[in-house]
Amino acid sequence: MSEPVLRTENLTKRFGGLIAVDNLNLSIPSGRLHAIIGPNGAGKTTFFNLVSGLLAADSGRVFFKGRDITGLKPHEVSRLGIKRTMQIKSVFPQLTVAENLWVTRHATNQTLHPFRSAARDPETRERVELTLEQIGLHALAHRCAGTLSYGDIALLEMGMALISDPQLLLLDEPTCGMSPAETERAVEKIKQLTRKIDIVIIEHDMSVVFEIAEDITVMTQGEILASGSPDEISGDERVREAYLGRPEDEDYVEEVAHA
Repeated sequence: MSEPVLRTENLTKRFGGLIAVDNLNLSIPSGRLHAIIGPNGAGKTTFFNLVSGLLAADSGRVFFKGRDITGLKPHEVSRLGIKRTMQIKSVFPQLTVAENLWVTRHATNQTLHPFRSAARDPETRERVELTLEQIGLHALAHRCAGTLSYGDIALLEMGMALISDPQLLLLDEPTCGMSPAETERAVEKIKQLTRKIDIVIIEHDMSVVFEIAEDITVMTQGEILASGSPDEISGDERVREAYLGRPEDEDYVEEVAHA
């Protein structure tokens, strides 16, 4: 059996008297899109912050493809091949879509001249063109990022992560705030990307989760409540009680899980 792309051992993070992540033991295999769901305050984003180095764990370990990355700084984790998007989208609004990708690529490569002309840097130009195609924003390459729709901003942020050649992509609420049409487009992009790189997604939209996830982990109060396939999760009574709640929610999950 191959080494998990991401694994944690007894991972714990406290904020004062609050235990945000509680002795978490999670193993995520390579080659399968993994979704992490749970109510607000379950510890999902804190988990991402611990993996990406934005927060230091109080105890426990994080392993990336068998390598212990516990305690590494965000830029060190990033250079190893773990990239992430944020729940609150962050791009350079005054720059064009292509310039956002250009600057990100150069920052990753620690280049001193991020605005070097395309004629002098064909490698970066090719990478920008490829990434624009991957995220479906080639037609908006010269549009100022600050004028994009929310859905296009989310796709651009995804592209800024992709252009750095990640091995593992952590997506935090990628479809939050999107219209149904934008959500559908983002879902198709994520499906395409998961054929090439490992992806772990935090998502509240159950229709998105059950459409794209191959494995689901449910968190509540910093702990793992359940893990399994979409069918197993949709039929788990503990998940219904702790996360889904009302009877009408149960009907909704049955509907999206078997659509």
